[in-house]
Amino acid sequence: MEKITAIIQFCSEGFTNLITTLENCDYIKEIFIITNNQNYFEQKKKYKLFYGSINNSVTLKQISENISTEFALFQLENTILHLNKSSIEKFLNAAERSYSKIIYSDFYEKKESNLIKHPLIDYQIGSIRDDFNFGPLVLIRTESLKKATEKEENYNHAAFYDVRLKISRQSKIDSECEIIDSIFHIKEFLYTSERIKLALDYEKQFEYVDPKNRLVQIEMEKAATEHLKSIKAYISPPFKEISFDNNNFEYEASIIIPVKNRAKTIEDAINSALKQKTNFKFNVIVVDNYSNDGTTQIIQKISKKDSRLIHVIPEEKNLEIGGCWNLAIHYPLCGKFSVQLDSDDLYKDEITLQKIINKFKEDKSAMVIGSYLLTDFNLNEIPPGIVDHREWTDENGPNNALRINGLGAPRAFYTPLLRRIKIPNVSYGEDYYLGLTISRDYKISRIYEPIYICRRWEGNTDYSLSIEKINENNFYKDSIRTKEILARINKNKNL
Repeated sequence: MEKITAIIQFCSEGFTNLITTLENCDYIKEIFIITNNQNYFEQKKKYKLFYGSINNSVTLKQISENISTEFALFQLENTILHLNKSSIEKFLNAAERSYSKIIYSDFYEKKESNLIKHPLIDYQIGSIRDDFNFGPLVLIRTESLKKATEKEENYNHAAFYDVRLKISRQSKIDSECEIIDSIFHIKEFLYTSERIKLALDYEKQFEYVDPKNRLVQIEMEKAATEHLKSIKAYISPPFKEISFDNNNFEYEASIIIPVKNRAKTIEDAINSALKQKTNFKFNVIVVDNYSNDGTTQIIQKISKKDSRLIHVIPEEKNLEIGGCWNLAIHYPLCGKFSVQLDSDDLYKDEITLQKIINKFKEDKSAMVIGSYLLTDFNLNEIPPGIVDHREWTDENGPNNALRINGLGAPRAFYTPLLRRIKIPNVSYGEDYYLGLTISRDYKISRIYEPIYICRRWEGNTDYSLSIEKINENNFYKDSIRTKEILARINKNKNL
């Protein structure tokens, strides 16, 4: 019966109850405790203590070497956990039925006196982002864990991420490129988690680009890069350059603004675009996707005063943001370069567009991505401030892009290439899809000074999303990564 070693994190709140539950479970043979509080456990010799973190290679390897059971139950997050014998039994049954290496389940979240269902998503080949959510509890087959930790690594922050990627590589992949026998998701709410401290949404969303986390990101990038090399999806320079010899454009550039119901912000965005000072001819294409809040009238009013503003209303009524972009880039007056401006954002100054086009021509790139300043609606800076994605390098940026959730803003494209690629008709992830697709073959350049202002407010499309919507978005981006990884594997086969 004693098939599991439990590895839990010391937490002053609710810790005793969790220990009691594990001690009374027939399936648990031994309990390991990860702690930095040595004094608390001085008199408790019955537990093996490990100091540090499972994200540290030395600590994780020590834990792995000391496990004598078939399975290890890991607490991944320092939260208050409520589970019972039935919870553990269902984890074990799933592991034995599926022969999987990692098993995770949906769970409940306790917030104040409320229990909220927290469903998770299935793991895919493309789920290599380091923030994939397994929940705070996973069961791991010990044989796989030991194999993944047998090589001496030197991670202070990325050890468990590295092990998870290695374990995912132990799986089989069939002719349809489906994962078999690797990471299994139990679609049942098996336990309850109670967070000790909830981070604000914007803190969680931008955590990976916060400068204070730079050392963490370097390690995560190293682990992800090794993973891509192992599965033969790694790509390296030289990348194709663009000659820009297509002269069939009346305008050098078009600023593209898809919009629906942004009466509060659209005028600011358009004025920001029209104020650009350049040494070339440009226009602003606003695709007005059937607004009904006064946005249309605002656009019409400005267009009457400035002929550079092109007001486009689609014939189709089923367009998402990507569909609006497709309409704009195929518009006869679209410029040679297509430059993004969201309907609630602003360019930082009057020379943003000139800087972007200069960068295209200096580097002969297919895509240019800038940096932005994060503000509230009233343009007051909010954490983390400047988001410049300095994790990007010309050598490894296209690979590291598969690990992170976004590539930055503003984004600009060489229009003839964009027309060939086709933009998915979705309102989330279309820009990420383009960045991954383009970076597979072409050079992407970056501007590391802030040239864009990204406003966070209650009207943002990603403001206060439900768990279900977050899952939908994450699953879609993981599917994009999956397709891109397979495309890169096929590319490398043909080299």
